[in-house]
Amino acid sequence: MSADDLENFEADRELQLAQEYQDIAGMFRYAVETDRRFYLANDVQVNVLSDGARPLIEVKLTDAWVWDMYRKSRLVPAVRVLTFKDVNVEELPAKEI
Repeated sequence: MSADDLENFEADRELQLAQEYQDIAGMFRYAVETDRRFYLANDVQVNVLSDGARPLIEVKLTDAWVWDMYRKSRLVPAVRVLTFKDVNVEELPAKEI
């Protein structure tokens, strides 16, 4: 596989992932961004596990979708993230009927 083939493959996967995100985003209540991943989830709990200069943050997600183009199944029942870095949690607007 040439470098161009690999680049085209990754661009295709990224486009498919973006389309999947647009199709399912309305099914979730929260968007969660960590230093390593982006998630959509219906329930989010954030806990600070240690105090100090670098607090350990635990994020628990339920009924989640993971932005990862190499993952076969992006829908997962539960996710637990431990990080020392920033976590951004946004409540998504309710879908109007």
